[in-house]
Amino acid sequence: MELPKRGIDKAELLADMRERKQQDADWRGARTFSLIYPAGPEVDALLEEANGLYLYENALNPLRFPSLRQMEVDVVGMTGALLHAPESAGGCMTSGGTESIIMAVKAARERARAERGVERPQLLAPVTAHPAFAKAAAYLGLELVQIPIDADHRADLRAAESLITDQTALVMGSAPNYPFGTVDPIPELSALAHERGISFHTDACLGGFLLPFWERLGEPVPPFDFRVPGVTTLSADVHKYGYATKGASVVLHREQAHLDQYQRFLYSDWPGGLYFSYAMAGARPAAPIAAAWAVMRFLGEEGYLELAQKIRAARNEIQAGIRSIPGMHVIGEPVMGVFAFASSRDDIFAIGDVMDDRGWCVDRQHGPDALHVMLSPEHAGVAAEFVADLRAAAESHGESRGVQARYS
Repeated sequence: MELPKRGIDKAELLADMRERKQQDADWRGARTFSLIYPAGPEVDALLEEANGLYLYENALNPLRFPSLRQMEVDVVGMTGALLHAPESAGGCMTSGGTESIIMAVKAARERARAERGVERPQLLAPVTAHPAFAKAAAYLGLELVQIPIDADHRADLRAAESLITDQTALVMGSAPNYPFGTVDPIPELSALAHERGISFHTDACLGGFLLPFWERLGEPVPPFDFRVPGVTTLSADVHKYGYATKGASVVLHREQAHLDQYQRFLYSDWPGGLYFSYAMAGARPAAPIAAAWAVMRFLGEEGYLELAQKIRAARNEIQAGIRSIPGMHVIGEPVMGVFAFASSRDDIFAIGDVMDDRGWCVDRQHGPDALHVMLSPEHAGVAAEFVADLRAAAESHGESRGVQARYS
């Protein structure tokens, strides 16, 4: 494609875009299980308006856009309170979990250099850690050391202890991890780091805005936030279970001084004056900050609890349905609404293909081969339909397996 010589009519352009969009996943119909976290039409309408109000502003300069700066401070403050950050804490917003993780790794590297003289920094992460940690290690010059997982699909503590060296700059754990929805043993892992003066990061990008309300619903939630003494940094995505539009995440430090000393970038050796930022981006879109601020205040604790209840209802119905299908099982003990399931009898990927044909966008993963879902509140309304289609997919695959057996 080349730039058109003459501009195309707006109506024609929008019609073309709408037609192209028909190829995309039907997230409004709750047919997808990751990437988008719909919370209903009322929240959608608020997000559209909040985004529109701040569509053109630039969050790079807080002096020119003080309303944006205050909204970011408010979002960080509300997130910190939700995750029991102490009075000494500080943080900032980023474009998403990957950027939050990169900044936490960068801060840990700088702290290890300054306080412990680490020259060949290592990042210690479970094999189930989000690939953003591998990306951060590659970008920032750290060696990635992977911790194997145990039979519960959580980081193996004995292995972790044996892998820590004097060059370890950061240890991390997930709350929960993406592949299996299990929460790593954060208190024990962080204690291994803390007693050696090593930074520890809790990746709560998935759970940061759901686990606190899961706990209030009476569901068992392993310790993961700043109530655990060894946790030095934590990431939580507002554009996941905070229900903001992309991209909005928060990275928190137990100590504001560490944020300023090890994460912030300051530069004045050029003619343009003082330049500083807390994250990778320079110019930053204002709309995600405004949307995060708006949706958090719109929903409040009661709204988040109500949405958590819907996810729990969907989780309970879908997992019960999975376990009722011969040979099918949920892997491990997932903590919230993200989990994988497999079959000891049938080809789970073939079942996934049938689900695709029926309009469900289920993800695949391996180690073991499994299908993967991440539930949003809207899935409560389609849980029964999903289970019925999954059962039919398994039965049709079983029938084809029987035919092959008779003629083999």
